[in-house]
Amino acid sequence: MVATLAGFIAAIELVAPDLTGNIAWLLFSRLRPMHVNLVLFGFVTPGLLASSFYLVPRLLRTQLYSERLGVFTVVLWNIAIVALVVSLAAGYTQGREYAEMIWPIDVGIVIAFSLIFFNFMMTVKNRQEKILYVSVWYVLAGILLTTCTYSLGNVIWQPDSGALVGIPDAILLWFYGHNVFGLLLTPLAAAVAYYIIPQVCRAPLYSHTLSLLGFWALIVIYTHIGTHHLLQVPVPTWLKVVAIVDSIAMVIPVMAFLINIWYTARGKLGLISEDIGGKFVFTGTIMYFIVSIRGSMMALPDVQRVTHFSHWVVGHAHVGVLGFAGMIALGGLYFILPKITGRPLFSPFLANFQYWMVLIGVVGFTIVLTISGLIQGNAWLNGETVYRVLPEIHIYNIVRASLGLLIFLSALSGFYNIFRSLFSTPGETP
Repeated sequence: MVATLAGFIAAIELVAPDLTGNIAWLLFSRLRPMHVNLVLFGFVTPGLLASSFYLVPRLLRTQLYSERLGVFTVVLWNIAIVALVVSLAAGYTQGREYAEMIWPIDVGIVIAFSLIFFNFMMTVKNRQEKILYVSVWYVLAGILLTTCTYSLGNVIWQPDSGALVGIPDAILLWFYGHNVFGLLLTPLAAAVAYYIIPQVCRAPLYSHTLSLLGFWALIVIYTHIGTHHLLQVPVPTWLKVVAIVDSIAMVIPVMAFLINIWYTARGKLGLISEDIGGKFVFTGTIMYFIVSIRGSMMALPDVQRVTHFSHWVVGHAHVGVLGFAGMIALGGLYFILPKITGRPLFSPFLANFQYWMVLIGVVGFTIVLTISGLIQGNAWLNGETVYRVLPEIHIYNIVRASLGLLIFLSALSGFYNIFRSLFSTPGETP
């Protein structure tokens, strides 16, 4: 709710810049990083980790190694998120995209990731099930690799600045910045999808071999593509070539994952439609297809000449984080809640309302921001200045803010539904 509210207010400020006057903590320059980091680390990542804490012990047929350690990491994580909001609102930032959080918060997040990894690894060590299902692979890899890339990207060994100098800093930042999505959200979302879709469809996974191909291809290919954000700057040419080639090669892990999921669900769409968790997750896989195709296209230099720095990129980010990882995170929560509480969701209607509001919002964002981005990019390419393009995209910013309202309302309804599902008296009807 807080993340979407920050994004909604920021979107309104693009239409009415003087809306909040000179209230420092409501300036766009503070709301934007607050919105981005809260979506990444306050909503999507905890949502996917919640599902991971549910699915890992069950796939291993054993108890979680330490429930107390798990609770401690939850508390530590939430302290870091509160500190994130307070510090960014107060203007304390490292000023680097996706790495705005100050050093003490970075340390807290790295410690939390490390403890979660230790908890899961000890659970694996004590497992009763000898075969490691692919979801366990994805969860462990995602947490371990993110612990490393987060430390590197935030230059955690330099507490005073949290940054290197010049081009090396840009290269390191985008190595981390793109891997937040590729080595954190993507593996955790894939793990949840691989767990939920076969259960909802009441069918075995189409191919375990294909799942491992997708896993290793993701690890090998994705790690190198961050430099495609820097094609216009003087980074080494060989690094740009690697980033472009691997961005195109991402079709391998993406299609390995999607073919596996979609073939598992073949002929079972009725079952998916009946299960709100399955519906969220399956829709998230479709969004993954869209965002991956767009990402590979945007890595091409001729395409990027038009799209770079434009609203096209913002639309791309919304499809990936909210459309793919966010919808799968919500699907995971709605799937496990009834199993944890032992009773149905408080309101299936509100869950479906949230589904449609998020879907309409994400699709709307994609269309509106793509059009707006192409207007911006083509105008800039032809020598037009930034401020003279603003009147042309004004109407698109209005529609964007309106869609943001839908997303915010969906977050309100989802919070109410989840809260009542957890704390309502058994047998109480909505």
